[in-house]
Amino acid sequence: MNQHLARLLPLLLPLLLLLPNLGGTPLFDVDEGAFSEATREMLVKGDYLSTWLNGNPRFDKPILIYWLQAISVSLFGVVDWAFRLPSALAAVFWCYAVSRFAREFFDDDAGKLAGIVAVTCLGVQLIGRAATADALLNLLLTLALTDIWRHIVHGKPWASRRAFLWIGLGFLTKGPIALLVPGATVLLWCLTSRRWAPLGKALKDPLSWLLLIGTALPWYVAAYAIHGQAFIDGFFLKHNVQRFSGTLEGHGGSVFYYLLIVPLMLLPWLPWLGKALAGIRGDWQNPLKRFLWLWSGFVIIFFSLSGTKLPHYALYGCTPLFILIACRHSAIRSPLAGVPVLILLGLYAAVPLLLQSFPIRDAFYAAQVARLGEVQPLGGVWPVLLAIGVTTAVLLAWRAPVWQRVAVGALLANLVMSFWLAPLLGELAQGPIKRTAEVARSMNEPVVQWQSRWPSFSVYLQAETELRDPKPGELAVTRSDRLPPAADVEILRKEGGVLLVRRNP
Repeated sequence: MNQHLARLLPLLLPLLLLLPNLGGTPLFDVDEGAFSEATREMLVKGDYLSTWLNGNPRFDKPILIYWLQAISVSLFGVVDWAFRLPSALAAVFWCYAVSRFAREFFDDDAGKLAGIVAVTCLGVQLIGRAATADALLNLLLTLALTDIWRHIVHGKPWASRRAFLWIGLGFLTKGPIALLVPGATVLLWCLTSRRWAPLGKALKDPLSWLLLIGTALPWYVAAYAIHGQAFIDGFFLKHNVQRFSGTLEGHGGSVFYYLLIVPLMLLPWLPWLGKALAGIRGDWQNPLKRFLWLWSGFVIIFFSLSGTKLPHYALYGCTPLFILIACRHSAIRSPLAGVPVLILLGLYAAVPLLLQSFPIRDAFYAAQVARLGEVQPLGGVWPVLLAIGVTTAVLLAWRAPVWQRVAVGALLANLVMSFWLAPLLGELAQGPIKRTAEVARSMNEPVVQWQSRWPSFSVYLQAETELRDPKPGELAVTRSDRLPPAADVEILRKEGGVLLVRRNP
């Protein structure tokens, strides 16, 4: 490989894999729709200190991601990719931060592979293209913890002060978790290393605390001044304490949940993950590698004990695994290491067949998937089959190091996800909702959501939609399986399981 191109790859790949086709998929409900609609309402109301969803206070997350989305939408308009752009850019810089750190403390190949693992693994590809707060939080956690390590190594105040700044911004992104993960990691490292001086030095620096408190506290004070106890109950008690102590919104799971999710998030780099896990005992004697394992281990154990479990929580502990995987770049020499990427591409190719073959019990989703024949014509899987063929040829014929061959397959899998699979699933799940909202918008009448909860509908309608039964004469959007049998309505539009109706006077 040309040396100049090899140096540019860590810079180019995140841009090429995370930014193109951001608008190729409608906003997914509930999360993307809720974040995007709250941002739209922020701009409409001119209230930049509170977030609202369909006219009701939204206390799920702090304010920073909404500010960034509001800037993007103000510049580029109310379009899908503008809501996703801040997350994509955060993911790009997240990959840069990982690559730079691995190169700084290991070697050039580790730096290249760490960045490639980050940008091509399934978890980053999904969350980095989603209009939510998680890509931004992962960037800030990565910056905080890598600067904490620089402080431990160099003992310079600039590193700890930057770490406190990143934690303050993390507090504005998702709350206490931004302090919990770095704090617990460095505490466990000091405990296992019997070195307390770096932690004591950082904690005694008043400027570090001024940066953290000065960054995060003003908005929290403003939110409490505006909403009072409702903010404390909604944000701290419900979306932090209750999220850990109980199952929120039905998102539960076994204590072993993340032992399955973490490998899925790291696809297709499982052979190198296996090598990293096999080397834990030796890594424990290395101060930096122990720091990375403690970072990952704390996140996985903490969220395994949490009552609420969501797949993207695992990513908070995957960043150190990107680096630990990259340290094993030369440990695998068999092209069989490419089997996971071929399996992943095979699963992508099988999605249309699986959707057609397995019975879907939910009548709404069954109606959405029934449109598959018109959305995905016969033979439409050829892009995936082409990617499988190219990947197989590269694995068998190219004489480059195995990690580079697998990287090519991982890159192709990412392109398939971004340009083929995600648009297909997005069209099936959300396309009818988006088009129904656009039709309703052209009618220039208020609309309510009846027995449905699709925040993205409000985004595309560009108006708030109350969640209630329609009054006589009102327009309503609803699910076909939840329309009451005796409802006296005129059906104005039906696509998949989405209905636009008017309740008769």
